[in-house]
Amino acid sequence: MSDVGLLQDEDFLDKDYFLTAEVETEDSRSADNKIKIIKVIFIVLCILLIGELVAYKYIMPSFSNPKVTVSGQKNYSAEEIARKLLKMNANTWFDFDVDQAVSILSSEAGIESVSVEKHFPDKIFINVVERDPVAVTFVVENGRTYPVEIDKNGVLFHGKENYVADTAKVPIISGLPIEYMAQGMRIPNIYRPLIEQIASISALPQKYFAGISEICVLPNEFGNYELALFPAQSKIKVLTDRALNEDALKYMMVVLDVVNQIGTVVSEVDLRYGSVSVKTVDVGEN
Repeated sequence: MSDVGLLQDEDFLDKDYFLTAEVETEDSRSADNKIKIIKVIFIVLCILLIGELVAYKYIMPSFSNPKVTVSGQKNYSAEEIARKLLKMNANTWFDFDVDQAVSILSSEAGIESVSVEKHFPDKIFINVVERDPVAVTFVVENGRTYPVEIDKNGVLFHGKENYVADTAKVPIISGLPIEYMAQGMRIPNIYRPLIEQIASISALPQKYFAGISEICVLPNEFGNYELALFPAQSKIKVLTDRALNEDALKYMMVVLDVVNQIGTVVSEVDLRYGSVSVKTVDVGEN
């Protein structure tokens, strides 16, 4: 009897063990499924968070007003440059047309060149190169005389309001046949070499134009021109040919020094034709 009872007990124990193992396996599977669900939820939340960050940092700024950064300007302010682009009606970064912006700014006579770049999501970078005047002339329009600047390429443009050119580097030129003034127009081709010569002299370390108050263009009967220079510290008019360079200016200064030491009142010095001649003034005329 005891042996049979023992076997029955052992059989019962075996069944209870397998039942317990099956329950534990189901619990383990259920726990794994919960972990997987939690992982999926976490990944989805991370994706949503990243998507929101991307939207706030990149997408939304692209649909807001673009941020404009201007560099290279000297006389124009960044606000003035940005104000000129308001006519584009570019309310968003996507609306901003680079080619149109370049066209608008390039039409400004005081700007020589411009580059515009768009950087995602809301940045606009503008770099401008302004025209540097090498000479100043005067134009009469509607009975009013006003100064107009000339750059190294012979382009006429109005300087900024209250801007005063450095006359030690930017001489005054008179006598140019400019009957009207339009922004961005150029002086006649025949006078381009003169502007190039003035630009070369202005680039020298010596300030030769500080001693010259005016350069007057004198057209001649052959369709060409000569020059009359008016020294700043003298009433003597100096006639010269078109070859305006450093050597010519040095030679003029030497001649003026000699003339001033003579003691005779001289009104005009002629350096044309490879010789020096002077026109004196009678003392009685003074």
